Amino acid sequence: MAERGVQWFRFAAPARFYGLAGRLVPWLAGVAMLLFAFGVYLGLAVAPPDYQQGDSYRILYIHVPAAWMSMFLYLLMAAYAVIGLVWRIKVAQAMARAVAPTGALFTVLALWTGALWGKPTWGVFWVWDARLTSELILLFLYLGYMALHAAIDDRRRADDASALLALVGVVNVPIIYFSVRWWNTLHQGASIRVTEAPTMATIMFVTLLVMTLACWLYASAVILARARIEVLEREHHSAWAQAVLEKPE
Repeated sequence: MAERGVQWFRFAAPARFYGLAGRLVPWLAGVAMLLFAFGVYLGLAVAPPDYQQGDSYRILYIHVPAAWMSMFLYLLMAAYAVIGLVWRIKVAQAMARAVAPTGALFTVLALWTGALWGKPTWGVFWVWDARLTSELILLFLYLGYMALHAAIDDRRRADDASALLALVGVVNVPIIYFSVRWWNTLHQGASIRVTEAPTMATIMFVTLLVMTLACWLYASAVILARARIEVLEREHHSAWAQAVLEKPE
């Protein structure tokens, strides 16, 4: 087991990471596309209408995975940022930067689809609901992280400052998740809990899982592709990076 851990740890080396990520990206993207297509088919053609919301609920097959991914990716970004801050691992610093735009994208998607669902359900596109407001704050945290890093010319100082911001912002994630329990909000409570059976029909639950897995694989592919570019920029002076840059397409 220890030897296997050492084998994986060697991919923290920028050159090895670059090669591994390049091999993984096409597979992750391809499977994500297949799952998206399958999930859309299940959501539109197989899953039945909701007994209360009719067909308008189907947007939740995009909204819920996007909301989950927005929170998960922020935690992942903060974890990579702290690893880079403490242990100065270049791949971790690159991954933190690579995660941020994709996390912001999923946050925008969660807010936008939530607004589209809110109009027929609540009668308005937006209310200053606890969960909606905390999700909006999450978007500002993503944007703040990217803006702060871009505003500092020295890469090391930029990594450190943005890592601290990411770490402080982690407190917002449990606020988003538990907001429907802590406050009286318009947003409906969770239909899926770890300790309880889902309160939705099986086909609805399966469709949601398929779409969630598709979003996870898509995010993995995009993040790794972006991280490869980030690593190459950070290592442009090294021999292996020079060899990659000089290699003809």
